[in-house]
Amino acid sequence: MNAEPVPSTHSDSAARSLVRVAVFAALIAALSILPGVPVGPVPITLQTLGVLLAGYLLGPKLGVAAVGLYLLLIAIGLPVGSGMRGGLGLFVGPTGGFLIGFVLSALVVGLLSRRIVDRLVDRRIGRGRAVAEFVLAGLIGGLVPVYAVGLPVMKVVTGLPWDTAVVSGMALFIPGDLIKIVLASLITVGVVRALPQAFDRR
Repeated sequence: MNAEPVPSTHSDSAARSLVRVAVFAALIAALSILPGVPVGPVPITLQTLGVLLAGYLLGPKLGVAAVGLYLLLIAIGLPVGSGMRGGLGLFVGPTGGFLIGFVLSALVVGLLSRRIVDRLVDRRIGRGRAVAEFVLAGLIGGLVPVYAVGLPVMKVVTGLPWDTAVVSGMALFIPGDLIKIVLASLITVGVVRALPQAFDRR
């Protein structure tokens, strides 16, 4: 005799959401403390990959919550920032604007990717098309907010002229960002296709 499925309660859903937020905050932290590549005032790290995955896979609300939790861990002094640093000083240094831009990035990426995820769950879109659309969402949501906030803040903090700031704070990062966007898109499509039930909102 098969048991009737137990309906999911609001508290169960909230608990799952909290777990997902914590897991992705930990993922961003883990990617952040890996050795970065020093190319100027702001090192090249894998933080952006974690932020993109949070937006793609969690959606706007939980994605922002995951990034916010990660930033809170930095603020209270845990060494989970780039270079295994922590503390409020990171928010007033050259990387401060980029950290705040991560929140906007998770929000915009999450908003742009919701319909892509829904169509992928319903098999109304193929893998290749889904990857291409996720890449476009990542280009718009993953790059524009981060640099729109991070670059001016870095220029003010460092006192660099605009041409130098653009090169050392953005141009050197674009190739790596493109790779991370494609990688995050491929991972997202793989996860959604493998676990569609986790993304079915009906």
